[in-house]
Amino acid sequence: MAAEDLSSHGIQVDLYDSMPSVGRKFLLAGRGGLNLTHAEALPRFVSRYAVREAQLAPLIDAFTPDALRAWAQGLGISTFVGTSQRVFPTDMKAAPLLRAWLHRLREAGVRFHMRHRWLGWDESGAMRFHTPSGEQTMSPRATVLALGGGSWSRLGSDGAWWPWLQTRGVDVAPLQAANCGFDVAATGPDRTGWSDFLRQKFAGQPIKPVALQFTDQTGHTHRQQGEFVLTDTGVEGSLIYAFSAAIRDQIAAHGHATVYLDLLPSHTPEQVLAETSRARGPRSLSTHLKSRLGIQGLKMALLHEVLSPAQLNDPAQLAQALKALPITLKAPRPIDEAISTAGGVRFEGMNAQLMLNNLPGVFCAGEMLDWEAPTGGYLLTASMATGRQAAQGVIAFLAA
Repeated sequence: MAAEDLSSHGIQVDLYDSMPSVGRKFLLAGRGGLNLTHAEALPRFVSRYAVREAQLAPLIDAFTPDALRAWAQGLGISTFVGTSQRVFPTDMKAAPLLRAWLHRLREAGVRFHMRHRWLGWDESGAMRFHTPSGEQTMSPRATVLALGGGSWSRLGSDGAWWPWLQTRGVDVAPLQAANCGFDVAATGPDRTGWSDFLRQKFAGQPIKPVALQFTDQTGHTHRQQGEFVLTDTGVEGSLIYAFSAAIRDQIAAHGHATVYLDLLPSHTPEQVLAETSRARGPRSLSTHLKSRLGIQGLKMALLHEVLSPAQLNDPAQLAQALKALPITLKAPRPIDEAISTAGGVRFEGMNAQLMLNNLPGVFCAGEMLDWEAPTGGYLLTASMATGRQAAQGVIAFLAA
């Protein structure tokens, strides 16, 4: 995005990428349908960036979700708004958009250099690159770093840049997993996580419908309905990602975090208690819960995983668990498994045009900046908006 904005102003742009082709994480993002942005009202949209809302709001005001959709349309890619208010290309694919974009960039004179891995700066301040022809150095008039975070290293975003900027005095926060899964704490006296039965029979299966409730460190209680997936070691999926920042921070502060699952989000507590208290005669508890409340399969297995036999056979405790089943999480999954990362170059270390205070002429954009957001189009939108802002900074810098 920075290359596009700069080339449209007649500036020669050379784009370096360590991978054999560009946009690999962009293509991965489109594997299940490219979620470009989100159609909710702009004030609600920018609030998704939480503690970095103030820094990102003016950038997104300058390149709104509607502007992003118009940009895609300019590449011949029409979009639509899904039932969740997420915005997708009509064909749901990333590759056609990327092909059209790269064609336009090449037509504008952008020169692409593949398999060029940045290695930091040499003693003279020149940029070092490992290339198929050996190490080379370049001394551009201005530089935009858009190096990604630390997740999905096989696609090029490995966070190797972090110490290079830190040693140059750049204000950088440690990279952390964001939009990630979590490992579950022991669910029984003899276990370190899920039981063998639960893992072998249900790992990979979704839990739905379900609502998740969590109280963060500030005492604010969040609740959201959706679905997530049980994994070998814990939980992951969209509903977990929505809470991942708060859960991660709680674990960092206290060593664990407990979330509560409402397995019957369409039932009131009174309705659930009435059914668990109903005489079941010769029927087993599983049969009774399946016929009266639709509880079966993974949901039933989770009840057995967390509750003791005495709790399962106590109507009041069972009803409480069905509406608020506690699951304690002990650690986020490794950063390379995360969809995105938190941490990176702090806004406090840059000017409003995203130029590094300690390195004049060097600008940063995208996920390598210290911000995070849930999935839903917010990540791509902010990455593109910061790319455009960095380009505007370069234009002003070169004109000064």
